[in-house]
Amino acid sequence: MKVSLNKSAVKGTVRVPSSKSMTIRALMCAALSRGTSEVVHPLVSEDTGAAAEVLGKIGVSVQKENDLWRVTGGSLRASAGELYCGESATTMRFMIAICTLIPGTHTLVGGPSLTKRPVKSLVEALHKLGIKYTLGGKTTPPVTIEGGTFKGGKTEIPGNVSSQFISALLLIAPFAEKETSITLTTPMTSTPYVLMTIWCLKKFGINIRHELGKFIVRRQRYVPTRIEIDGDWSSASYFLALGAVSAEGITVENLSTSTLQGDRVILDHLRRIGADVKVAGNAITVSEGKLKAIHADLSDCIDLLPTVAVLAALADGKSELSGIERARIKESNRVAVIKEGLQKLGVTVTEDRDRLTIIGLKTPVKIEETKFEEAGQDKIGDVEEKTVEKGPVVINSYGDHRIAMAFSVFGAAEGNIIIDGSECVAKTYPDFWEAFKSVGGEIEKNG
Repeated sequence: MKVSLNKSAVKGTVRVPSSKSMTIRALMCAALSRGTSEVVHPLVSEDTGAAAEVLGKIGVSVQKENDLWRVTGGSLRASAGELYCGESATTMRFMIAICTLIPGTHTLVGGPSLTKRPVKSLVEALHKLGIKYTLGGKTTPPVTIEGGTFKGGKTEIPGNVSSQFISALLLIAPFAEKETSITLTTPMTSTPYVLMTIWCLKKFGINIRHELGKFIVRRQRYVPTRIEIDGDWSSASYFLALGAVSAEGITVENLSTSTLQGDRVILDHLRRIGADVKVAGNAITVSEGKLKAIHADLSDCIDLLPTVAVLAALADGKSELSGIERARIKESNRVAVIKEGLQKLGVTVTEDRDRLTIIGLKTPVKIEETKFEEAGQDKIGDVEEKTVEKGPVVINSYGDHRIAMAFSVFGAAEGNIIIDGSECVAKTYPDFWEAFKSVGGEIEKNG
């Protein structure tokens, strides 16, 4: 589906949905607990639906009520067929680990995008703990696991490939007969996501020891619990950024500033880029200021790259966004896709291995006066006369929800763009376009 966006006078209030990352972590922990847990305010989306469905195939009951999921776990069994994880990398990676606990052969598959995302570091770390596996690709799914052989002990894994790999190992470590130690061979990135996992584990009775690049886990038992899911800062980032181009401001509700979610740092980025930010309880109001260039290290909040890149494109000056290399192995190669989209919109973008340099549209263009004098032209008048309105610019989302939602901010600010594949927002925020319209976003949906 294509969505056409016109320049919009956005204002108003929006309530963002619950955290995808914490909803899936809560589901997995509940599945490993013997008894019934309650997940309050779960996110309902394609990714969390995939997690609930795949857990159902290994013997976990997920009863969905209004704003409450009752999850009964602890009696896991092998599935009669393949375990389809949709496009949810979190589900795939956590389930690879969980399947090591269940005797039998398990084959995990995913959608087109997920089959391109690496898991080799994870299965190699599991192999050191007694697990046999095969990969369909050299480094990517499908994955076949021989379960029931998890022994624990010592393993190691890079800390800078995916925090989900570390979280997956932490989920199953309490089941080992002997103490399990996980040593990081490189410094950890996306640290907040690992801290979210440790917090969730503690809610379910599991304690993790962390010291000098190593996690140590003794044998423990999961305990069923009731867990409330807070608002998703990744989803909120698009509306907070939208506030930065709104004269009257956007208020985003259902956000906790004390959350462990790393993407709460969007508030710092917004302040540094020149937006006005006000916090009142669980509501954040952002309104426009004079947007200026920003230098930001996104290694611990990589999902914010599309949002911050779009804001940098709307600012005055040269922005540098570093710590972005892992964005190449998300739902799309986000570094390349962001560069492509912004360049189509007339933004100057330079790409390095771990850095994007963006010269914002508000940056004054230096024109040599002598060229105008030689041509006998009036400088300002001639430039204005040469301004030609272009047709709509089509931005390909490449099926990536974060690309589609981030470029909606550019659409509201400048207009005249079309986002192709806009339905991909259902992965994490099914009601995104309705919420966008509710604050004045002018859009038209085209089949």
